[in-house]
Amino acid sequence: MPALDRLRGVRVVADPVAVDRATFHGDDVTVLRFAPDDAFGLGAGGVDVDDPDAIVEDERGFVGAWLDPAGIELHTEWPLPTERPALAQGSIAGVPAKLWLPVDGDALVLTAAAYGDELETRLGWRS
Repeated sequence: MPALDRLRGVRVVADPVAVDRATFHGDDVTVLRFAPDDAFGLGAGGVDVDDPDAIVEDERGFVGAWLDPAGIELHTEWPLPTERPALAQGSIAGVPAKLWLPVDGDALVLTAAAYGDELETRLGWRS
């Protein structure tokens, strides 16, 4: 049965152009662009960003699981994006969440750690 794991990385909030040019460091880093001025480098150990006012913090506030996208689509009230890669944000099983859809393979469902237990319960992963 799937389970949500703590996701670790580096979060950057900065001028959108600086976020565009940011360089995240680490092996197998996936950059999730939450908003024009907000990015999460999943798996990153550091980042270089050219913005003196940037906020750069280790991010430990998300949990997630890699799953078959078809299984998640059953729990959304919105269609999954057809173009890949894509980051979709909305309600999954009634819980605020994000869905990373890479070009190939499984999707990453992630949510704030505070919602993790609720999401697992609503998806039927725990009672």
